[in-house]
Amino acid sequence: KIFSHKLIEHPVAQALTSIRSEHKISKSWLKRSVEARINDAKREVTNIPEAIEELERYAEDTASTLLYITLQAGGITSTAADHAASHIGKASGLLVLLRSLSYHASRNRHFSYIPAQVAEKHGLLVNQGGRREIQIDSREGICNAVFEIASVANVHLLKARELYGTVPAEARPVLLPSVPAEAILDSLSRVQFDVFDPRLNRGILGTPPLWFQIKLKWYSWRGKY
Repeated sequence: KIFSHKLIEHPVAQALTSIRSEHKISKSWLKRSVEARINDAKREVTNIPEAIEELERYAEDTASTLLYITLQAGGITSTAADHAASHIGKASGLLVLLRSLSYHASRNRHFSYIPAQVAEKHGLLVNQGGRREIQIDSREGICNAVFEIASVANVHLLKARELYGTVPAEARPVLLPSVPAEAILDSLSRVQFDVFDPRLNRGILGTPPLWFQIKLKWYSWRGKY
């Protein structure tokens, strides 16, 4: 309906319609992002992803596609920028999922974003009545699993920054979500990757607000990401 110029009585849809009227954005990318979130919301909490690659695919479909759309809306056409956006989106998406683990565990005692392969490796996977579940009683195992997933996110962040020299200057501000991703990584590292540590809820992503703002401004001023 957004792309057919039909009136929709919903603030988010109206905002998207306004953006669509002013900028060229890909219908397939927007649809891909929305459908990925809808499918995730419909997923049963006991439906555990098999491997980290499934989480990476979800991060690509949600976070990376929004960066693609932003680049496109800005009229920026660059394979290098798209490549960097893919990595930053995957890093951001994975880290946001890790940040959500304690919330989901408090609601339904399920860690539905720890893949089965990772959970089994760290002694977290159990069979209950023929169903696989992640046990949340082993704090050490959870920390190790979180570290493994965070390490994958860190690799994506490093790969994105390795592309810096080939990314056009006008595209670099779009890639600043790398800064909050790095903030989450730093915060997790400080608490030994314990997602239940209350320090993660302080400030902005576990970082003092002033320091976060200074860091973001510094990257922006230097034209980095």
